Amino acid sequence: MESKKIIAILGLPGSGKTEVIEYLMKRYNWPKVYFGDVTFDEMKKRNLAINEQNERMVREELREKYGMDYYAEQVYKKINGLKNDKIILLESLYGWGEYKFLKNKFENSLFTIAIYASPEMRHRRLKHRKIRPLSREQAKSRDYAQIENLHQGGPIAMADFTIINEGAVKELRQSVDKIIKKII
Repeated sequence: MESKKIIAILGLPGSGKTEVIEYLMKRYNWPKVYFGDVTFDEMKKRNLAINEQNERMVREELREKYGMDYYAEQVYKKINGLKNDKIILLESLYGWGEYKFLKNKFENSLFTIAIYASPEMRHRRLKHRKIRPLSREQAKSRDYAQIENLHQGGPIAMADFTIINEGAVKELRQSVDKIIKKII
Protein backbone atom coordinates (compact mmCIF):
# COMPACT_ATOMS: atom_id res chain seq x y z
CA MET A 1 0.00 0.00 0.00
CA GLU A 2 2.98 2.31 0.48
CA SER A 3 3.32 3.15 -3.22
CA LYS A 4 -0.35 4.02 -3.70
CA LYS A 5 -1.69 7.54 -3.39
CA ILE A 6 -5.30 7.99 -2.41
CA ILE A 7 -6.89 11.30 -3.38
CA ALA A 8 -10.21 11.95 -1.66
CA ILE A 9 -12.48 14.67 -3.05
CA LEU A 10 -14.59 16.22 -0.28
CA GLY A 11 -17.50 18.64 -0.22
CA LEU A 12 -21.17 19.10 0.45
CA PRO A 13 -23.71 18.12 -2.23
CA GLY A 14 -23.50 20.36 -5.28
CA SER A 15 -20.01 21.63 -4.50
CA GLY A 16 -18.48 20.02 -7.58
CA LYS A 17 -17.06 16.72 -6.28
CA THR A 18 -18.39 14.66 -9.15
CA GLU A 19 -17.17 17.19 -11.72
CA VAL A 20 -13.67 16.97 -10.24
CA ILE A 21 -13.72 13.17 -10.03
CA GLU A 22 -14.92 12.78 -13.62
CA TYR A 23 -12.30 15.24 -14.85
CA LEU A 24 -9.47 13.43 -13.05
CA MET A 25 -10.67 10.02 -14.23
CA LYS A 26 -10.77 11.18 -17.83
CA ARG A 27 -7.52 13.17 -17.76
CA TYR A 28 -5.38 10.63 -15.88
CA ASN A 29 -7.31 7.39 -16.31
CA TRP A 30 -7.37 6.90 -12.54
CA PRO A 31 -9.97 4.60 -10.99
CA LYS A 32 -12.37 5.81 -8.35
CA VAL A 33 -13.96 4.22 -5.36
CA TYR A 34 -17.30 5.81 -4.54
CA PHE A 35 -18.53 5.76 -0.95
CA GLY A 36 -22.09 6.07 -2.24
CA ASP A 37 -21.85 2.63 -3.83
CA VAL A 38 -22.08 1.17 -0.32
CA THR A 39 -25.48 2.86 0.02
CA PHE A 40 -26.66 1.93 -3.48
CA ASP A 41 -25.58 -1.70 -3.08
CA GLU A 42 -27.64 -1.92 0.11
CA MET A 43 -30.61 -0.21 -1.54
CA LYS A 44 -30.51 -2.78 -4.35
CA LYS A 45 -30.44 -5.61 -1.80
CA ARG A 46 -33.53 -4.12 -0.15
CA ASN A 47 -35.25 -3.39 -3.47
CA LEU A 48 -35.62 0.29 -2.55
CA ALA A 49 -36.23 3.08 -5.04
CA ILE A 50 -33.32 5.44 -5.58
CA ASN A 51 -34.38 8.73 -4.01
CA GLU A 52 -33.12 11.16 -1.38
CA GLN A 53 -35.29 9.78 1.44
CA ASN A 54 -34.21 6.16 0.91
CA GLU A 55 -30.56 7.11 0.43
CA ARG A 56 -30.53 9.04 3.70
CA MET A 57 -32.37 6.29 5.57
CA VAL A 58 -29.94 3.59 4.37
CA ARG A 59 -26.82 5.74 4.98
CA GLU A 60 -27.87 6.48 8.53
CA GLU A 61 -29.10 2.94 9.29
CA LEU A 62 -25.86 1.34 8.11
CA ARG A 63 -23.77 3.72 10.18
CA GLU A 64 -26.01 3.25 13.22
CA LYS A 65 -25.96 -0.55 12.91
CA TYR A 66 -22.29 -1.06 12.03
CA GLY A 67 -20.64 2.12 13.30
CA MET A 68 -19.37 5.32 11.76
CA ASP A 69 -16.36 3.51 10.26
CA TYR A 70 -18.50 1.05 8.28
CA TYR A 71 -18.30 2.90 4.97
CA ALA A 72 -14.56 3.46 5.35
CA GLU A 73 -14.03 -0.26 6.06
CA GLN A 74 -15.95 -1.21 2.90
CA VAL A 75 -14.07 1.36 0.82
CA TYR A 76 -10.75 0.20 2.27
CA LYS A 77 -11.52 -3.33 1.04
CA LYS A 78 -12.30 -1.98 -2.44
CA ILE A 79 -9.07 0.03 -2.53
CA ASN A 80 -7.06 -3.03 -1.54
CA GLY A 81 -8.72 -4.90 -4.39
CA LEU A 82 -7.23 -2.45 -6.91
CA LYS A 83 -3.80 -4.04 -7.10
CA ASN A 84 -2.10 -2.30 -10.03
CA ASP A 85 -3.29 1.25 -9.58
CA LYS A 86 -0.82 3.76 -8.14
CA ILE A 87 -3.38 6.55 -7.70
CA ILE A 88 -6.96 5.97 -6.62
CA LEU A 89 -9.68 8.58 -6.31
CA LEU A 90 -12.19 8.54 -3.48
CA GLU A 91 -15.54 10.20 -4.00
CA SER A 92 -17.80 11.27 -1.16
CA LEU A 93 -15.76 10.61 1.96
CA TYR A 94 -18.17 12.20 4.41
CA GLY A 95 -17.75 11.40 8.06
CA TRP A 96 -15.12 12.28 10.59
CA GLY A 97 -14.85 8.61 11.58
CA GLU A 98 -14.29 7.64 7.95
CA TYR A 99 -11.61 10.29 7.59
CA LYS A 100 -9.77 9.15 10.74
CA PHE A 101 -10.04 5.47 9.76
CA LEU A 102 -8.57 6.07 6.30
CA LYS A 103 -5.95 8.53 7.56
CA ASN A 104 -4.82 5.86 10.02
CA LYS A 105 -4.67 3.20 7.28
CA PHE A 106 -3.00 5.30 4.58
CA GLU A 107 -1.19 7.95 6.68
CA ASN A 108 0.81 10.17 4.32
CA SER A 109 -0.56 8.46 1.21
CA LEU A 110 -4.04 9.97 1.71
CA PHE A 111 -4.55 13.43 0.24
CA THR A 112 -7.80 15.33 0.66
CA ILE A 113 -9.15 18.08 -1.56
CA ALA A 114 -12.21 19.98 -0.35
CA ILE A 115 -14.42 21.57 -2.98
CA TYR A 116 -16.37 24.48 -1.51
CA ALA A 117 -19.30 26.40 -2.97
CA SER A 118 -21.78 28.61 -1.13
CA PRO A 119 -25.11 27.06 -0.12
CA GLU A 120 -26.92 29.27 -2.65
CA MET A 121 -24.68 28.10 -5.51
CA ARG A 122 -24.85 24.43 -4.45
CA HIS A 123 -28.61 24.45 -4.05
CA ARG A 124 -29.03 26.02 -7.50
CA ARG A 125 -26.80 23.33 -9.02
CA LEU A 126 -28.65 20.54 -7.22
CA LYS A 127 -32.00 21.81 -8.43
CA HIS A 128 -30.87 21.59 -12.06
CA ARG A 129 -28.73 18.46 -12.07
CA LYS A 130 -29.88 15.63 -14.32
CA ILE A 131 -29.41 12.76 -11.85
CA ARG A 132 -31.25 12.91 -8.53
CA PRO A 133 -32.18 16.65 -8.58
CA LEU A 134 -33.10 18.19 -5.24
CA SER A 135 -35.40 21.07 -4.41
CA ARG A 136 -33.94 23.92 -2.34
CA GLU A 137 -35.67 22.48 0.75
CA GLN A 138 -34.34 18.96 0.08
CA ALA A 139 -30.83 20.33 -0.50
CA LYS A 140 -30.88 22.30 2.74
CA SER A 141 -32.22 19.28 4.63
CA ARG A 142 -29.48 17.08 3.14
CA ASP A 143 -26.81 19.65 4.09
CA TYR A 144 -27.99 19.66 7.70
CA ALA A 145 -28.27 15.87 7.85
CA GLN A 146 -24.79 15.36 6.45
CA ILE A 147 -23.23 17.91 8.79
CA GLU A 148 -25.16 16.86 11.92
CA ASN A 149 -25.55 13.10 11.42
CA LEU A 150 -22.48 12.21 9.36
CA HIS A 151 -20.12 14.84 10.79
CA GLN A 152 -19.09 15.90 7.29
CA GLY A 153 -17.64 19.22 8.42
CA GLY A 154 -14.57 17.65 10.05
CA PRO A 155 -12.95 16.16 6.94
CA ILE A 156 -13.67 19.35 4.97
CA ALA A 157 -12.06 21.45 7.72
CA MET A 158 -9.01 19.17 7.82
CA ALA A 159 -8.56 18.98 4.02
CA ASP A 160 -5.02 19.19 2.68
CA PHE A 161 -6.25 21.51 -0.08
CA THR A 162 -9.39 23.61 -0.64
CA ILE A 163 -10.83 24.90 -3.89
CA ILE A 164 -13.52 27.57 -4.02
CA ASN A 165 -15.86 26.53 -6.84
CA GLU A 166 -18.06 29.52 -7.58
CA GLY A 167 -17.03 30.11 -11.20
CA ALA A 168 -16.73 28.33 -14.50
CA VAL A 169 -15.83 24.65 -14.89
CA LYS A 170 -12.61 25.71 -16.64
CA GLU A 171 -11.49 27.60 -13.49
CA LEU A 172 -12.30 24.57 -11.32
CA ARG A 173 -10.22 22.31 -13.55
CA GLN A 174 -7.28 24.73 -13.52
CA SER A 175 -7.36 24.80 -9.72
CA VAL A 176 -7.50 20.99 -9.60
CA ASP A 177 -4.53 20.70 -11.99
CA LYS A 178 -2.38 22.94 -9.75
CA ILE A 179 -3.11 20.76 -6.72
CA ILE A 180 -2.57 17.48 -8.57
CA LYS A 181 0.90 18.67 -9.63
CA LYS A 182 1.74 19.11 -5.93
CA ILE A 183 0.47 15.63 -5.04
CA ILE A 184 1.98 13.53 -7.83
